[in-house]
Amino acid sequence: MPTRVFLLACAVLCAGCVAQPRPAPTPPAQAAPAAAAARAASVMPAAVAGVVPAVAPDVQDFVAQLLRQHPDLERTHIEQLLAEARVQPSIIAAMQRPAEAKPWKDYRPIFLGQARIDAGIAFYRAHRERVDRIADRYGVPPQILVAILGVETYYGRQTGGYRVLDALYTLAFHYPPRAAFFQKELGVFLSLPRGALPGPRAELRGSYAGAMGWCQFMPSSFARYGVSVDAGGPVDLWGSLPDILASTANYLAQHGWQRDAPIAVRARAAAAAQAPPIEGSAPIHTVAGLAARGYTGAAGIAQRTPATLLTLQGRDGPEYWITFTNFQVITRYNTSAMYALAVTQLADDIAQGAATQ
Repeated sequence: MPTRVFLLACAVLCAGCVAQPRPAPTPPAQAAPAAAAARAASVMPAAVAGVVPAVAPDVQDFVAQLLRQHPDLERTHIEQLLAEARVQPSIIAAMQRPAEAKPWKDYRPIFLGQARIDAGIAFYRAHRERVDRIADRYGVPPQILVAILGVETYYGRQTGGYRVLDALYTLAFHYPPRAAFFQKELGVFLSLPRGALPGPRAELRGSYAGAMGWCQFMPSSFARYGVSVDAGGPVDLWGSLPDILASTANYLAQHGWQRDAPIAVRARAAAAAQAPPIEGSAPIHTVAGLAARGYTGAAGIAQRTPATLLTLQGRDGPEYWITFTNFQVITRYNTSAMYALAVTQLADDIAQGAATQ
């Protein structure tokens, strides 16, 4: 979810977001199994099940601060919404099993299965004119837009089964490790103008981390990067494909996407290759500098192009990737390098399949 924006509809936890990490994609949990509730008990007070009154001291402090920041909000309306929030133990359990703990060889198959690739090709072919038009407007490849929707929500099929209000409330007040982050997101969610949302606030559904719509935006990303193609109308990330595509493209463009620039290429490591002193998504080296250390594969890319090296544990051993600025931009959607590489590879497969069918 971006703030991607951390989140998915499968066996992993969702994404990065507006310069703040969001949970990685995860399957929409429709019910809280007994085992999940038991795992959550160790970090949740025993009496939080059911409706939580808005008179709790920590919630009252939150409301007071929110009203100081947004004096136009109505106290009674905010307290009524918070009183309707229900703590969901299964959300706490989901937060405790991060997908990024998996090695690349296990993470990749979750998003690069043939069924997801074929669905992406079919989606792109069905909506090519609209996707291409929005992609060209923002300078982002159409296959990247489609791939992000494929990783996040399986092209809109799995957008999450929790009420956004419940998810944000649960994590804001009953998940201490990230309470500050989720209190901020809850505050943004409650302060969004009523006309900005496509439905009643208490009825909107999303991921276990409160990420919304096909592109799994966290409230802060929704507020900052959401685009209503029908100017003046709500930003509908659940039901308007133009809004969904434009918002996703706008997020990437605003984070520095470079039109027609490379994303990542597989690298070859020489027998005497020397690992660079720093790895990560930030392109702090150059193509020439990595080649000097024994990592090649970026043929046709200018030697002074900023780049970095990514090493992952593949099925047959270490995989080396040379990544560029646009790869780092994808990690602003979700901070995981594996997420960014999954998006990149899914996009390549979609583009290739759409061109040959």
